[in-house]
Amino acid sequence: MSGAPIDRVVIVGANLAGGRAAEALRSAGFDGDVVLAGDEPDRPYERPPLSKQILRGEWPREKAFLREESWYVENRIELRLGTRVASIDPGGSVEASGGERIAFDRLLLCTGGRPRRLDLPGADLEGVHTLRTFADAEAIGAFAREGARAVVVGAGFIGSEVAASLRSNGAEVTLLEVAPVPLGHVLGERLGERLGRLHRDRGVDLRTGVRIEAFEGDGRVRAVRLEGGERIEAGVVVLGVGITPNDDLARAAGIGCDNGVLVDERCATSAPGVFAAGDVANHPNAVFDRRIRIEHWQNAQSQAAAAAKAMLGATEPYTDVPWFWSDQYDAVIQMFGLPEGFDELVVRGDLEDEQFAAYFLGGGRLLASFALNAAKDARAVRPLIGARVDGAALADPSTDLRALAKAAP
Repeated sequence: MSGAPIDRVVIVGANLAGGRAAEALRSAGFDGDVVLAGDEPDRPYERPPLSKQILRGEWPREKAFLREESWYVENRIELRLGTRVASIDPGGSVEASGGERIAFDRLLLCTGGRPRRLDLPGADLEGVHTLRTFADAEAIGAFAREGARAVVVGAGFIGSEVAASLRSNGAEVTLLEVAPVPLGHVLGERLGERLGRLHRDRGVDLRTGVRIEAFEGDGRVRAVRLEGGERIEAGVVVLGVGITPNDDLARAAGIGCDNGVLVDERCATSAPGVFAAGDVANHPNAVFDRRIRIEHWQNAQSQAAAAAKAMLGATEPYTDVPWFWSDQYDAVIQMFGLPEGFDELVVRGDLEDEQFAAYFLGGGRLLASFALNAAKDARAVRPLIGARVDGAALADPSTDLRALAKAAP
C-alpha cells in the first residue's frame, strides 16, 4: 500500500491531533478525500481550556474550537462526528459502529486516551467525574462557586489545574495525593513541595500520602472516606489520576502496541499505510534516545502535522522536544524536555519566590527546564536540551541564556 496512489485519507479521532492533521493535509496540497471521524458530538477543539476557562464559566464552547464549521465544508473535510470506529482492516478500511465500511489509502490513528477511574466502592456514584470533554468540564464547573465542597483526587497537572479553577471560583477544595509531594515522581521533592505550597497558600486543603477507601453517597456522592475512616464531605469529586492510551483498535488489528501504538520516527505503525499521532503514539525520540509517549497539547498538534506530511511521502523524522504549560491561579508553569533520570537540580533564582527557573541535569546533560512565572528562562535553553551544560552558568542570574544556547556546539 505504501507506494500506491493516495485518493483518500481517513483520520480516526476528531480531536486536536485529528483536526491539525486534516489542516496539514490541505496545507500540503493534498486534494483527495479526507474523512475525519470521532465519537464525540463536537468538531475538533482544544482541551487545555476545559480545566480552566470552560470549567470556570469564562468561555463558551465556541472559543475552544479549532475551526468554524464552515472551514471543514470549504476545505472538503468530511466530518463524521458521533461516529465510533469499531474495527480496522489494515488492508484498507475501517468499520464504523453501525457496520459501514470506509475505505482508505492512508489511515491516521489519533485516538488519544481515556481518563483512568478508580476501582473503589462508590466510584460510579453521580458526581464522581473525570475530565476529558466539554460535558465533563461543564458538569464540574457547576460546583465552581462560593462555598461548594469539592474533592480532587490526584495532584498532577490536570488535578492541580482543576483544584486551582474550583478554588479561584470560591469553592472549598480538598486535594488528595497518594505520593509524599505533588508530582514528585516527575519533578523531585523540592519542586513538588514548592508546587504544593502554591495550593496551600491559596486555601486548598492539600493532603499528601493519603489513600481513599470509598466514595459515599445516596445515589450522588456526598463524601470521600479515607483509609483510617476520616470522611471528607464533597458535592463533587474529580479524578485526575492519568489516562490510558486508546490503542484497543490497533491491538485488535494486529498493529504493534506497547503503552500506546508503536510508531517509527515518521509516525508510521507496523501496518503499511497506517500512522498514529498524539497521546496514543509511542515514538522514538532522538534527543532522549528512547521511546516516549507524550500527553501534551504541543505534541498532539505538532506530531499530527508531521504524520500528515509523512503520509504524503515526506521523509523528515519527527524530532520535537516536548514542552507544556500549566496555568494555576496567577501562576504560569512551563517545562521543556523530560526530567526523567535527572541527578542534579539547578535553580536560577529562589524557590521561595513567585518567579524562578530550574534545570534538570543528568550526567551533566540538560534534560529539561522548568519555570514558574519565568518562561523566558526556560525557553531560552531549549536548544541545549540533550547537550552537556555548565550548571553553574545556568544558575548565575548574570548569564545570558540565549547567548549560552547560541554558543553551544
